Amino acid sequence: MAVKLRLTRMGSKKKPTYRVVAADSHVKRDGQYLELIGSYNPISKEVKLNEEIALKWLNTGAQPSDTVKSLLSKAGIMKKYAEQKQGK
Repeated sequence: MAVKLRLTRMGSKKKPTYRVVAADSHVKRDGQYLELIGSYNPISKEVKLNEEIALKWLNTGAQPSDTVKSLLSKAGIMKKYAEQKQGK
């Protein structure tokens, strides 16, 4: 099973909010996910991420989408992941 970190769309029409989730790569965009990592509101540019869960999934081999990778980089999680990887 290939796991991806990606966005799931929530919210109403023209007022999107997204959940950052770990999901099987074969499941639909808004389908079932394995674990909730955080949320992202593009209107207010608000990002809430659980760092521990995100690092857990990255360490187990989950691949982030381009947008999620950008959000994780801005939050400093990708830097911590790279430092952990260097230390191993």
